[in-house]
Amino acid sequence: MPRRLRIYQPGGFYHVTLRGNHQQTIFFADSDRSLLDIIVARSMEKFGARLHAYCWMGNHIHLVIQVGAESLANPMRQIASEFARAMQIKLDTTGHFFERRYHAILVDTDAYLMELLRYVHLNPVRARLVRHVSQYLWSSHHAYIGARSEPWITTDFCLGLFASDRTSAVAAYLAFLATDQQKEWEPSCMTRPLESALDTSGAVAAIQKQSSMKRRRQSLEELLAEACQRFEVERTDLDSPVRNAYMTKVRAWIAHQATRRGVASRCAVARAIGRTESTLRHAIQSYPSEVE
Repeated sequence: MPRRLRIYQPGGFYHVTLRGNHQQTIFFADSDRSLLDIIVARSMEKFGARLHAYCWMGNHIHLVIQVGAESLANPMRQIASEFARAMQIKLDTTGHFFERRYHAILVDTDAYLMELLRYVHLNPVRARLVRHVSQYLWSSHHAYIGARSEPWITTDFCLGLFASDRTSAVAAYLAFLATDQQKEWEPSCMTRPLESALDTSGAVAAIQKQSSMKRRRQSLEELLAEACQRFEVERTDLDSPVRNAYMTKVRAWIAHQATRRGVASRCAVARAIGRTESTLRHAIQSYPSEVE
């Protein structure tokens, strides 16, 4: 029977799950989860995607991915195949490691995205592996509250749905997690209005405002044009072979903003302005205060 075609929406958000074959465990040591961190981070960079949330459970994983110009199949193929090969070598086994292909649901509203964020982070609590979300080490929750640095996770967008400044957003996010509404929600079915899950500190208004706006990701050329206007340079200056400190700062800003906003990978930026990825990485490291 032929496989059903997957719907691909450039810039779209997807809730992705991947399960072990016959629902068997896929992690055998903490180092296995750390290895998956590395593989996922590398895949996001390679295919210009953004990871907004994750949770590594015992026999399956959850990811909330925003794709770029490449379809979701590309990063997921690399993640599944690379991790499976590593585990097969470790276990000295062959055969299918994961059960069928990954399962993906397109996220079409910001309200749904917020519910999904809570669902993913509370998965270990729902499974009774821990009593509180903070006790489970293998999720992006810690990056959201600033307890752990994971540069390969994008938290700004989802936190921005709660409030405009990060401190208020984190507080609203934690309040959102603390409600018991989660018990009545499953992926692809939202059963209650979002307002009842939040306090009245202004987070609801921010959510409603952002939910009413059409989500659109900036293109790389638009970012380059923004940089030209911001720094008062010409487009031809960006890929000029001439090297000077000022243009190095400009290119560092572009490379940093491209990955931060999910516009393009550093590799794509390097190609667009005639530089190497290592050159841009060095530029960012040389001018850390200039890139924000």
